[in-house]
Amino acid sequence: MTAPSGDTGLLAPGWAGSAAAAATSDEAYLRALLDAEAALTRAQAATGLAPAEAATAVTEAADAGAFDVGSLAGRARAGGNPVIPLVADLTKAVGEAYGPYVHRGATSQDIMDTATMLVAARTLDPVLADLGRTEQALSRLAAEHRDTAMPGRTLTQHAVPTTFGLKAAGWRSLVLDARDRMRAVRESLPAQLGGAAGTLAAFGAYGASDPAGLPEAYARELGLRAPDLPWHTLRTPIGDLAGCLAFTAGALGKVAADVLTLSRTEIAEVVEGSGGGSSAMPHKANPVRSTLIASAARRAPQLAATLYGAMAAEDERPAGAWHAEWEPLRDLLRLVGGAARDAAELARGLRVRPEAMREHLDLTHGSIVSERLSAELAPVLGRARAKELLTRLASEEQPLAQAPELADADLDPTHYTGSAGTLTDRALERR
Repeated sequence: MTAPSGDTGLLAPGWAGSAAAAATSDEAYLRALLDAEAALTRAQAATGLAPAEAATAVTEAADAGAFDVGSLAGRARAGGNPVIPLVADLTKAVGEAYGPYVHRGATSQDIMDTATMLVAARTLDPVLADLGRTEQALSRLAAEHRDTAMPGRTLTQHAVPTTFGLKAAGWRSLVLDARDRMRAVRESLPAQLGGAAGTLAAFGAYGASDPAGLPEAYARELGLRAPDLPWHTLRTPIGDLAGCLAFTAGALGKVAADVLTLSRTEIAEVVEGSGGGSSAMPHKANPVRSTLIASAARRAPQLAATLYGAMAAEDERPAGAWHAEWEPLRDLLRLVGGAARDAAELARGLRVRPEAMREHLDLTHGSIVSERLSAELAPVLGRARAKELLTRLASEEQPLAQAPELADADLDPTHYTGSAGTLTDRALERR
């Protein structure tokens, strides 16, 4: 029997098979760790701290396929992180001549944090692409249904008419907000380099005339931002990641929550393009994409809370706070990556049913426009009497058109959508 793997996503259909799953796998983390180590030697070669041959040797040896992830995981227990056994294996692979240049001057957290930033960057890029696809699909829906009237609902009940275009424009606005936050975080992801206690002292000991310039060369090798300071216990990058990921999950969760409500059998104002089946009920077409997004939105805040809690990290390098970040951050990247993939599929396939929306506008026999009627009757009957009349008619479930006082009133709910069309147009101007 082969050893079980906890990295397949068997219980995580929300992210299994996604780009985020590949970008955050154990193998992907190993590749990022090796990329960080190789870049460090190249940066030292570029600044005169190592021979060019050492940079070439370390880069060639840093091939993820040549290392045993399972062995590294098992040996990581001894020192509390996977960098320590990896450095030993990489040094051996490089060979005696240039092995001493592996990891020289760095600390384990330098490599682990830098690898985490690489993994985050490699995950956020496809997430941003999926958010772009979602935005485009929602833009089309909003424009197409700019004037498609439907019941607005507040506290689960019919309120006043709105339009599906305005609802879709609102969804799109949230997606754009998430995109903007994520872009800013993606562009700010920094390399980490500080040495044992964040002073870069070891690099000076190895001959660097200006150790403070080394992080910039290191970041350049990796395509990350150069840090202003070593951030071993200054966890702004992790806090920013937690925030943008949790926000994105919530933004997509709002879309999913609305679709789940509107696609109920008894409402059926929208339908997922390709619903999922049931193991027991052949007639069902479940809103699976929305379900998986909603699941991610419920888990993301707690994962972000763990990352925020880890910001209270003591001293120059912490015991436990840094370690507590690894798993929840990976889970958060995966959840949001899967949710973004599902959101793009959901938005592109969503089917809108204007006929159901029109039918539901008439369920309250005209009461859905009672706000307008109240305003129109107030000058004639007085505000209190107008409200009393409309409240009584609504409680009796009598069609308002039959009330003598409303004989000449415009009861068509499609005529009372306010500035929904203008607001939709304004929202769609945002790029």
